[in-house]
Amino acid sequence: MADVAEVKSCCDVDDVEVVPIDFTWTDGSVWSKSAYNTMWCLIGCSIGDFGTIAAFQFIPYLDALGWTAMSIMMLAMFNGIMTSIALETFILIKQMGGIREAFRVAIGMSLISMIAMESSMNATDLLIMGEPSLTWWVIPIMLFVGFITPWPYNYWRLKKYGLACH
Repeated sequence: MADVAEVKSCCDVDDVEVVPIDFTWTDGSVWSKSAYNTMWCLIGCSIGDFGTIAAFQFIPYLDALGWTAMSIMMLAMFNGIMTSIALETFILIKQMGGIREAFRVAIGMSLISMIAMESSMNATDLLIMGEPSLTWWVIPIMLFVGFITPWPYNYWRLKKYGLACH
């Protein structure tokens, strides 16, 4: 059984040569690297998501606008994705040699992961709290679910293509 192809940086996206390998879910080093990638995505998504929910929760003016719970959650998801893309772009600038290429890679490599992460975090908040609301005991649950949901996809992408963004 062949092992995973050499892990290249996402900086080498144009030079990728997919080497056929026998896919397994048991490669500890790939799980470790994909967990690291997922952590950075979670940090970026959480900043925008939690910031939006907190703003509507703690700023009376915003609460008085009468936004529905679903509207707030959709805005929180959008902001979470935007902050994650911004964070990943910032991290990749030095590796990629410029903001344009870093931005392209941040969007292309991570969007599916970010959408899955944001959807699961907000669904968890809605199921537990019934509304977009941050409390000290819900945040760790949201973070756990937000991490676990895209992690297998990130493993698969890393294992199949040998690409990592961080």
